[in-house]
Amino acid sequence: MSALKLSRVLMCAASGALCLVLLCGCAPRGSGTPPGAASGQAAAANESADEFVTRVNGELTARAQEAQAAGFTLDVFITPDTQLLNARANDRYLAYLSKAVAEARRYDTQKLSPATARALMKLRLNVAAPAPDDARKRARLTQLEAQLEAKYGEGKYCPTGPASCKNLDQLSEILARSRNYEELTEAWKGWHGVGAGMREDYTQFVALANEGARELGFKDLGVMWRAGYDMSPEEFDTESERLWQQVKPLYDGLHCYARARLARRYGEGKVPPGKPIPAQLLGNMWAQQWNKIYPDILKPYPRASIETADTLLAAQKWDAGRMAHSAESFYTSLGFPQLPRSFWERSMLTRPRDREVVCHASAWDLATTGDVRIKACLKPTEQDLFTIYHELGHVYYFLSYANQPFLFRDGANDGFHEAIGDTVNLSVTPAYLARIGLVRAVTPSHEALINQQMKMALEKIAFLPFGRLIDQWRWRVFSGEITPGNYNSSWWELRRRYQGIAPPVPRSEADFDPGAKYHIPDNTPYTRYFLSFILQFQFHKALCAAAGNQGPLYECSNYGSREAGRRFADMLSLGASQPWQDALEKLTGTRRIDAAAISEYFQPLMQWLSEQNRGQQCGW
Repeated sequence: MSALKLSRVLMCAASGALCLVLLCGCAPRGSGTPPGAASGQAAAANESADEFVTRVNGELTARAQEAQAAGFTLDVFITPDTQLLNARANDRYLAYLSKAVAEARRYDTQKLSPATARALMKLRLNVAAPAPDDARKRARLTQLEAQLEAKYGEGKYCPTGPASCKNLDQLSEILARSRNYEELTEAWKGWHGVGAGMREDYTQFVALANEGARELGFKDLGVMWRAGYDMSPEEFDTESERLWQQVKPLYDGLHCYARARLARRYGEGKVPPGKPIPAQLLGNMWAQQWNKIYPDILKPYPRASIETADTLLAAQKWDAGRMAHSAESFYTSLGFPQLPRSFWERSMLTRPRDREVVCHASAWDLATTGDVRIKACLKPTEQDLFTIYHELGHVYYFLSYANQPFLFRDGANDGFHEAIGDTVNLSVTPAYLARIGLVRAVTPSHEALINQQMKMALEKIAFLPFGRLIDQWRWRVFSGEITPGNYNSSWWELRRRYQGIAPPVPRSEADFDPGAKYHIPDNTPYTRYFLSFILQFQFHKALCAAAGNQGPLYECSNYGSREAGRRFADMLSLGASQPWQDALEKLTGTRRIDAAAISEYFQPLMQWLSEQNRGQQCGW
C-alpha cells in the first residue's frame, strides 16, 4: 500500500491540517456586545434547519481553504513555525465546528428532510478528533496533534550520532533489500524507537478526543468513528468480522507458504514452523505487505516471465512527473478530465533536499474549484507507480463530487475513497504495463499466472489482517478496554492474532510501537483501508462487466472503456449525499459489501497454495 492517506478538510483535525496567523485588529473598547451581534444571533436562532445547513456549508467551505492550505504547508515544510500556525488554525476550525454542532442541536426534535438530516449527521462527524468545548482543552488537543505528527515526520534512527542518522525511507529500504537477519533486526528496532516519545502525548490526546466525542453525544471516539457507516456500531462490527472471515482462508494459506519459504532462507531456528513470523523479515516496516521479498524469496516459479516495472522505469529514466502523467492518462482514457494546471504547479511529488517533510503520500482537496494536490516522495519504482495511480483516485473523486454541498464532499464511506484508485490499479495488469512499455510482453502460462497472482496477493491479501487490527486496537483504547499500562502488549497480541507475526526483539511498555505507524500519531481512521481492499475487487468486477469483459477477472483491464468510466463517474458524483448502500448499488447492483470477488480473482492461487501447503504445519 506504500501510502494510503486521505487528507481532506473533514479529516483536517486528524492530519493536523489547519492555519495561518490571525492578524488581530482593534476591538471596540468596553465589554458590551459588538454592534449588530445580538441581531445576528437572533436571526441565526430563527433559521430553519435547511437555512442553517446552507449557511454552514458556505462557512465551512471558506474555512476549509485556509485549513487545508495550512495543513499542506505543514506537511511539506515541517518547522516550529508551521506547527504553531497549524495548531492555531486548527483551534479556530474546531472552535467553529463546536459552535456549529451546538447550534444544530436545536433541530434535534424537528422533522427534517432526508438531505438535511444527513447533512447534520455529517456535521457531527466532521473531524476525526472532536475538540472539547473548553478553550484550553481545545488548544491542548490541537497542540498534541501537531506534536505527534511532527515527531513522526522528523523521526530518525541515529545509532552512533548525527552522522549515522537514517530516516524512514532509508530504513525501509534496508528492510526491502537486505537479507541479513541482524541488519534487518536493527533497522526494524531503530524505526520503532520513534514511537516511545509519543506515548505520553498520545495518552493525553485520547482523553481529550474522547471528551470531545462525548460532548457530541457519543460514548467514545471509537463509537463516533463507526457512526459514519450508515448502520449501528454493533452492526458494523458484525459486518467487518463477516468480511474478514470471508478472506481469512486465503490469508492463512499465504502465511503458511511465506513462513516455509522464509524458513528455507533463514533457517527454522529463526523461523520455526507453527509459530508467528518475525516481523522484520517480510520486507515492510509494519509487515503489512510482503511484495518486497517476492523476487528472491516468495516467487513461486523463478524462471517464469513475470517481471516488475522497476528495471524499465529506471532504464527509461522515468521521473515523478512522468509517473503522474501516466496515471492521469489512465483516468482520461475512461472519460475523466485532464488535471488542472494548478495540480502540476502546487503538488509535491518528490522529497525536497532542503527541509523536513511528511513523505507519506496523500491527496488534498483545497475546497476551492479545481485546487487539488498530491503530496508524495515518488521514486521510479513499480510500487510508487501504483501509489500515484492510487492517489489520483482520490483526486478524481474530489473533482467528481465538487458540485455537492460541502458536507457531502466526501466518499460514500471512507472505504470508498480509498478503493477508487486501487480499483484502477487492478486494471494495471501485466498486459497494460507491457502496453505502456514498462515490462516485456508476457507469454501466458500457468507458472506466469501463479507468479502474477502471488505478487499481487503479497500486496492485497497480506494487508487485510493489518487493515483489520489497527482500529480494533484503537477502538479498545478509546473505550478504555486497553489502558496506557498495556498499550504495547495489547498491540502485539492483536498482531499475533490477526497477522501471525511477532516482534524480532523483546518489547515492553517502555515502547510504543503503534506510534511507528503513521496513521496512529496522525489519528487517521484505518478501517477504510480494510474495506477498500475488499470494495476494489467488487468495483472491479462490476466495471469489467460494464466494459464487456469475457475473460477471467484477473485478466480484465478497463483502460479505454468509456462505458466503465461513465458508470464509475456516476457513482463518484454522489459523494456522501446518499447512504453508501445506494452508491454501491448504483455501480454493482447490490447493497452489501461482499468479498466473493476476491475469491474469484485469486482462485488459481488459492488452489496452488492448497497443493503447496499440503503436509506443512500451518497456523500459529
